Amino acid sequence: MWALRSLLRTAVGRTMSQGPARRQRPPKDPLRHLRTREKRGGSWEPGGPNTVYLQVVAAGGRDAGAALYVFSEYNRYLFNCGEGIQRLMQEHKLKVARLDNIFLTRMHWSNVGGLCGMILTLKETGLPRCVLSGPPQLEKYLEAIKIFSGPLKGIDLAVRPHSSPEYKDETMTVFQIPIYSEQSCQDHQPAQRIGRPLGRLSPKPSDSGSPGKEQPFPDGIVQKMDGRDPSLVVAFVCQLHVKKGSFLVLKAKELGLPVGTAAIAPIIAAVKDGKSVTYEGREILPEEICTPPVPGLAFVVVECPDEGFIQPLCENAAFRRFQGSADAPVALVAHLAPDSVLSDGRYQQWMERFGPDTQHLILNENCTSVHNLRSHKIQTQLHLIHPDIFPLLTDLRRQGEDAALRVPAVRGECLLKYQLRPRREWQRDAVLTCNPDEFIAEALELPDFQERVQECKQSVQDSPVPAERSSQYPEIVFLGTGSAIPMKIRNVSATLVNISSDQSLLLDCGEGTFGQLCRHYGDEVDRILGTLAAVFVSHLHADHHTGLLNILLQRERALASQGKPAHPLLVVAPTQLWAWLQQYHEKCQEILHHVNLIPAKCLQKGAEVSNPVIEKLISSLLGMSGLEEFQTCLVRHCKHAFGCALMHTSGWKVVYSGDTMPCDALVQMGKDATLLIHEATLEDGLEEEAVEKTHSTTSQAISVGVRMNAEFVMLNHFSQRYAKIPLFSPDFNDKVGIAFDHMKVCFGDFPIVPKLISPLKALFAGDLEEMEGRREKRELRQVRAALLSGVTLQKRAPEDEPPSPKSKKTRAQ
Repeated sequence: MWALRSLLRTAVGRTMSQGPARRQRPPKDPLRHLRTREKRGGSWEPGGPNTVYLQVVAAGGRDAGAALYVFSEYNRYLFNCGEGIQRLMQEHKLKVARLDNIFLTRMHWSNVGGLCGMILTLKETGLPRCVLSGPPQLEKYLEAIKIFSGPLKGIDLAVRPHSSPEYKDETMTVFQIPIYSEQSCQDHQPAQRIGRPLGRLSPKPSDSGSPGKEQPFPDGIVQKMDGRDPSLVVAFVCQLHVKKGSFLVLKAKELGLPVGTAAIAPIIAAVKDGKSVTYEGREILPEEICTPPVPGLAFVVVECPDEGFIQPLCENAAFRRFQGSADAPVALVAHLAPDSVLSDGRYQQWMERFGPDTQHLILNENCTSVHNLRSHKIQTQLHLIHPDIFPLLTDLRRQGEDAALRVPAVRGECLLKYQLRPRREWQRDAVLTCNPDEFIAEALELPDFQERVQECKQSVQDSPVPAERSSQYPEIVFLGTGSAIPMKIRNVSATLVNISSDQSLLLDCGEGTFGQLCRHYGDEVDRILGTLAAVFVSHLHADHHTGLLNILLQRERALASQGKPAHPLLVVAPTQLWAWLQQYHEKCQEILHHVNLIPAKCLQKGAEVSNPVIEKLISSLLGMSGLEEFQTCLVRHCKHAFGCALMHTSGWKVVYSGDTMPCDALVQMGKDATLLIHEATLEDGLEEEAVEKTHSTTSQAISVGVRMNAEFVMLNHFSQRYAKIPLFSPDFNDKVGIAFDHMKVCFGDFPIVPKLISPLKALFAGDLEEMEGRREKRELRQVRAALLSGVTLQKRAPEDEPPSPKSKKTRAQ
C-alpha cells in the first residue's frame, strides 16, 4: 500500500510540474446533425442549402477507383465506395459519420469493394440509419456480407432500388435512371420507371426464390430480381432545391412593416414563397423586400463502363428533360467512363446536348492523381534511413492518350471540388501535391535524426551480410501492417512473400491490398500478379480478406495483358469463405471461375484428405510455389482462425501467425523458423485488453518467437492507435523488427533491421512521447483505482473480522 501511495505522489508531482491542467473540451457529438433534424420535426421545410459542392475522393485510377463526395450543410452523400475509399476519407477528414446516403452506379467490386468496411465503421459511429441506392442486387450484397460481418445490429440498413420513386431530402431531389447494355435491351425498357417502396433488409418469404427468378412488372417489363445483372448501370440526376430569397430588413423598415415583432413572421414566409402581401391596405410585392430565389441547379453522375452502354444511354428519354433548354439547368456531369467510350462520336454528341454552360468531370484510369499523401510522406522519410528496405513509392503510368472532347471538361484529381453554391466554380485549393523535397527537409530538421541515420549506416557498413544470406529471395513485402480498419499510415493485413522472381504467395488480403501493390510496384504490378501462386486467408474478419476479390479480378486482367492463359488462383482459407464467395457470385458478380479453394483444415498436421480434387490442388500449390510443405494450425482468435508455416525445398521456413493470442500450436508448428511474422496488436500493460480481444501484446509476440527458437521475429498488425510506430518493449533485442507498410526485407537484412530502431525513434520522437504520456496517464488511473480499492477493503475489514469478547459483552449490555 505504501508503495502504491508513493507511486501516486510521484505521478501527481510529475503532473503538477508540467503546469496547470488544460481544461478538457467536451467531445464532439458525431451525430448532432441527426438530433438537430429530429428537433426540426417532419413538417420543417428548408429554404434550400446555402453551400453545396461536389468533391473527388478517388479519381478513377486503377489503384483507387472512382468515388465522389457531395457536401451541403444539411446532408453528406457518397457516390460509389470501392476499396480504399474509407481510408481516403479518414486521411482527408471527410466525415464518415455524416453519410446517411450512399449511391452505387453498378454492382461491380470496383464500386462496392469498400462498402462492407464502410458499413461496419458507420455502425461503430452510432449512425442509426443508412440508405443505399442503385442496383437491386444491393439487398443481396448486404445479405452476403453478413456471412462474415455478423447480423449488423445497431444500424438500420435499407436499399432504395433504381425502380423506386425519386428521393427527396433537405438538400436535393435524386432521380435514378437505369441503363441497360445493348445485349439486354430487348428485355428492358430503360426509360420505364416502376414505383416500389423503400426495400428493408429483412428478407421477405417471397424473396426466397431461386437465382435468376424473373418477376413480371407492368407493360411487359421483365427484370432479374434475385440473380446478378452485369448489364445494368444506374445513373443519378440530382437536382438542388430552390434556395429561397433573403428577407431585406432595411427595405421592410422603410416600408413601415412591423420588423422585430411577431407580426413580421407570416410576411417573411409569404414573400420568400414568392407571394405578395397586403399591409395596412398596401400591396407589397415579394421582389420589393426579398432577393430573388436561387434556381435549383442539377448535377449528373453517370457510369458508362464500355461501348455496349453508349447507344442505350443516348436513347434514354429520361435525360432529355435535363438537356438543352431545360427547366433545371445541369451544372456538372461526372462521367465514370474509359477514354474508349469518351472518344466515341455518339457519346460526345450526348455530352454536347447538355449545352455549353455544363461542365464535365472525367473519372477514369487516365486520371493521374496522388491519393494517399501520408503514405508517400512516411515512405519518403523512411527511405532516408535505408533506401533498400524502405523503397520509394511509385505510380501507374497513363495508358494511351486522353480523348479529345468538344465540351468543357476537367480530369479528376483527389480532393478537386466543383462548387454549385453559392457560386459555380472549380476549386483546386485542396488538391493534393506530393513534394518529396518538403518531406525530406521536414525529417532532416528533427533533433538527432541525421546523426542517428549516419550512425545506423556506419554500423551497417561495419557488419557486412554473410555470403550465405546475400540472396534476394525469399523477399518479404509488408503491404498492410495495421489492424481492424484501413488508416492513412497503415493499411490492413497483407504480406507478400516473393519466393523467387516468378513465384509469390500472399498472406492475408485485407481491403485495399491491390492498391498497395500498385503503389509499391507501379507498372510492374501486372507482372507481380502473374507470379502469384496462392493466397492464404487466416480467418474471416473483414480486415483480412475483403481485398481478395479485387486481387482475383485484377489478376485475370494482368494475365491477359501478358498473353498468359487465365487459370484459377489457389486460395487457402477456412471453408466458411466459400459461402461468401458463392453468394456474391450468385447474386452480384461472377467470380467463382477465378478461384480454387483449399480448406485450411486440410493442411493441418495429421489431417486426412480423402477428396482427390483437394489432394491435386495441394500438390499443385506445393509445385507452383516451390514449397516442400505448407502447414496450417488453429490459433487462439475467433472460430476457424489459422496460422501457417511455409517450408521451402531449400530449407528456410517462414511462419505467419495471423491474429492470435500466444498459441502453443503455433510454437510447435514453427519450431526453428527462419522468420516468424507475428501480430503485436497492443502494447505491454494492456494484457487484459489483449485477452478480451484475443490478440497479443508486443512482449507476448516476442516470447512466442523465443519459445519457437525463431531466428528472427517481425512484428506487425498494430492497433491503429499506434499509427506510425508502436511503443517499444523492454524485450526488444537484435532478433526483433517492426514492420511498416511497403517495407521490404530478405533474410540477409536480419542483422540490419534492429539497427533501424534508433533512427526510427528519432523520426517519430514526438509520437513516441505522446504515447508514453498516454501510458503514464493510464498507469496513474490504475494506481488510483488500486488505492481506492485498498481503502474500501480497509473500511470493510472490521466487519469481516470475528467480534472480540469485549464487543460481544458491550452489545449484550
